[in-house]
Amino acid sequence: QAVLSGFLLALVAGGLGGARALAPWWHLVHLLPARSRSVFLGSLGSLTVLTGAGAILAGASLGTHLAGFRAADVALAPGLVGGVLLLLIQIAYVPNAIVWSVCYTLGPGFAFGIGTVVAPTGSALGSLPLLPMLAALPTGAHSAVPGWASAAMLSVPYLAGAFGGLLTARAAPTPQVELAPLWGFGAGVATAVATGLLAAFAGGPLGSGRLAAVGPSGWQTAVVTALEVGVAAAVTAGLVNWLRMRRVPRRAAAAGGAARPEASHDDPHRIYLDPWADDQDGEPPGPAPSPGPAALP
Repeated sequence: QAVLSGFLLALVAGGLGGARALAPWWHLVHLLPARSRSVFLGSLGSLTVLTGAGAILAGASLGTHLAGFRAADVALAPGLVGGVLLLLIQIAYVPNAIVWSVCYTLGPGFAFGIGTVVAPTGSALGSLPLLPMLAALPTGAHSAVPGWASAAMLSVPYLAGAFGGLLTARAAPTPQVELAPLWGFGAGVATAVATGLLAAFAGGPLGSGRLAAVGPSGWQTAVVTALEVGVAAAVTAGLVNWLRMRRVPRRAAAAGGAARPEASHDDPHRIYLDPWADDQDGEPPGPAPSPGPAALP
């Protein structure tokens, strides 16, 4: 896992650097086909909402457990050099904490040891290592947050899916209204793949004993994300695309009416056209011209 993670990190970082050397980010996005660009932007929007909510949740949880954080730091008494190293270690684990918070809002939560779970419905934890940032982990068989806060956290995936569906429909609206929800769900599936990979690489064993299972489950996170974010994105993309398609005929009719104003009934100058003016089949032939000098060649 360490070798694969390092390889993927170098591949992604090198690929992004090489792509940025070719053109600015927005120009690179516009090089994609319209449909791929819409799915990419939708999944990127959903991931942004999930990551932001995860960072806010991790910071808020640590802020509410500052007393435990300080108690663990005082108990360790690392000194100046040890304190700097301890701070660097905890900063290195900040991305993991954000991914764990995202999995917490999605519902499956994560584990910190064999037979443990940290989820919105409650937590079952054993003894924890003496690391100050672990004081942010909620404890108790029941949820430690108020009911409204728990409902707000569980609504984050649906809000992320709605935002992703909105971006998907706005980036590339389709006249086939029934296809828009499929593209929205595709953006949700892309988001699920990304969160599943992040969850898989954000965990791992911290030892050979009870801490052999630490972190969220990658496949559970991916499945739940596809259902929650994907369905919300599909519904939102279909609704937004339908509203946009309804406005197109109205705008066209308004533009046509403005370009070709009808004559007012009070206007005395009217032009009447006879559509049958050139049709002379039904008229009887007129009298033959009389002979005379005018008929001579």
